[in-house]
Amino acid sequence: MSGRGSGELRDPLRGTGVPRPAEERPVPGPIAILPRPVAHLVAAVEAAGGVVAPLGPDTAGLIWVHPSDAGGLAAVLAEHPDIGWVQLPWAGVDAFAPVLAAHADAATPIWTSAKGAYSEPVAEHAVALALACIRELPEKARRTSWTARSGESIFGRRLLIVGAGGIAQEIIRLLAPFEPSITIVRRSPGAVAGADRVVTADRLDEVLPEAEIVILAAAATDETSRLIDERRIALMDQNAILVNIARGALVDGEALAAALERGHLRGAGIDVTDPEPLPDGHPLWTAPRVVITCHSADTEEMVAPLLASRVESNTRALLADGAFIGVVDPAAGY
Repeated sequence: MSGRGSGELRDPLRGTGVPRPAEERPVPGPIAILPRPVAHLVAAVEAAGGVVAPLGPDTAGLIWVHPSDAGGLAAVLAEHPDIGWVQLPWAGVDAFAPVLAAHADAATPIWTSAKGAYSEPVAEHAVALALACIRELPEKARRTSWTARSGESIFGRRLLIVGAGGIAQEIIRLLAPFEPSITIVRRSPGAVAGADRVVTADRLDEVLPEAEIVILAAAATDETSRLIDERRIALMDQNAILVNIARGALVDGEALAAALERGHLRGAGIDVTDPEPLPDGHPLWTAPRVVITCHSADTEEMVAPLLASRVESNTRALLADGAFIGVVDPAAGY
């Protein structure tokens, strides 16, 4: 028995923070939650022994819950430069790229995000999309009459995961019973538990044609924008499957739709798009062999307790040893 409650998700990084030297820790103090307090996050701060208070000259920590208002956050930090810790709401921080870049050379604030916290639900969704595509569920769901049986198995497939963070590691764990051969593409060299091979991003073109299933789980940065474009889609095997649960900007959606229309790729499972929401009439909506799940890999019901857990952990870090988790490098943008 796992000891989990029904449908319970856990932050895999909880308890993994490394204490900072005393001189590198932000000054403890009250925490503001903006643009407005949220009950479950207030409870998380208080559970860690913290105090939630309105923004003021003694504010030590800031939990920013607006999903994309980088300008508002920048204005708050400009008026309160002594804030020592900022918690962002999502795993991806690309929406806050301008304000992060503006603080790239500053020792404070310490930036944390929810990266890693949502690994379990997002990885679960990635596996569901891969299974749906290889079992041809997108096309079967559209049928209105009985047809011949079709679909294949995921057992033993050659899998390529772009990204090596918490989501990728959870995908590897979930897929282990299917005994795939897994290649990881990551920015820098280094082993990844459970992967058969790890290569750096400069070798993507080399390994992409070998993959039967490609799952995108990388951060959205300037380097990963349109990572899967018309040229790289053409490099993929005719019968490969593409799954994107990272950020829509990683894939050229129009090129993907065109490839599916001409019969290239067995299928695609897309949870995120660019633009998002995907406009009515976009060619991806009517492309064959695609399932679009409208950014539901981590719903609010799943995210709320996981973000609260992350906030509780990082509040303890602010008040004690500086062992923050989900730390963001503002220069790198993730």
